[in-house]
Amino acid sequence: MRIRHLAAFLLVTLHVPLAATAQPAQQPDIPVVHYKAVPEWPKPLLGDKHLPAGPWNYIQVTSVAVKKDGNVLVMHRGDDPILEYKPNGDLVGPFGDVKFSHGKVMPMLKEVAEKGRTPEMSGYQAVYGAAGCSNCGAHEVRVDPQGNVWVVDAPAQIIVKMNMAGHTLMTLGTRDRAGKTQNSFYLPTDIAFAPNGELIVTDGYGNDRVVRFTKDGKYLGAFGARGKGPGQFQLPHNVVVDAKGLIYVSDRDNQRIEIFDSQGKYLRQWERVGALSSLIMTPDQHIWAGGVLRDLDGKPVESLPGEGANARAHGGAMAANGDIYLGLLSGVVEKFVRQ
Repeated sequence: MRIRHLAAFLLVTLHVPLAATAQPAQQPDIPVVHYKAVPEWPKPLLGDKHLPAGPWNYIQVTSVAVKKDGNVLVMHRGDDPILEYKPNGDLVGPFGDVKFSHGKVMPMLKEVAEKGRTPEMSGYQAVYGAAGCSNCGAHEVRVDPQGNVWVVDAPAQIIVKMNMAGHTLMTLGTRDRAGKTQNSFYLPTDIAFAPNGELIVTDGYGNDRVVRFTKDGKYLGAFGARGKGPGQFQLPHNVVVDAKGLIYVSDRDNQRIEIFDSQGKYLRQWERVGALSSLIMTPDQHIWAGGVLRDLDGKPVESLPGEGANARAHGGAMAANGDIYLGLLSGVVEKFVRQ
């Protein structure tokens, strides 16, 4: 299968939202235990006429998901936005029968590049539009309990449901049409799956709301509005649902996680958790918030070693065997295994 070069279109902009560069809030010391990083995952390329040999250097990794068969989906802001790998790091190829949005990026500013590559940058930075991530490309990939793959394509204003082979089954929203109706989004960011089958969508950059659908895509309702008060959002970026149906939303620019009941009633919040861009609900009902594991009261339990141990992770997933994958805007994927 032909794989296009991973370079993305290069555009220039002077506007970068504060959230894009926000740093995590100060956290108490958390022991780094139980996990170790896997070096060189995925495996370095051998090189061919399309891709040079060497380690992977994605154009800003935005999300990672693990399929039912154990294969790993990596989403980034270059061409072929979703690439599939075996758990050992071997490349399978591009995933999906839909042409998803790729991100628009520009090289680092010359004065920054001259200082050398830093952990925060892969040599590129995103080109942001007036509403935020209007040029960021496909934003999130998730796998539901039945094994279906869901892709949140923010610039296209749609969420696509596919089977494990990448064939489209359903689409939420209207392609290339932003809105705030029952069947439209304005730069959606994430999707989660409730125990009763409901779909929970963070309609994030443009609408600052959370939308509920039936498993068949029928609109049930929405909650939230822009602001700093309880139940309000300034960029609802990620969402997970626990076994009781409670909804946990990463309110990124307010640097908190808000918790709602299954109908969207505000319950409580975890404050000062940082500008989080990644949430993973574990089978034993804990949440990986970036690289920090928390119980459902928000108490930190442990953290991952290295760069992944902070809020810079932009997306992540846990495999059935407990392996953890984090995608970072620095252009790498980090894999962690229990030790």
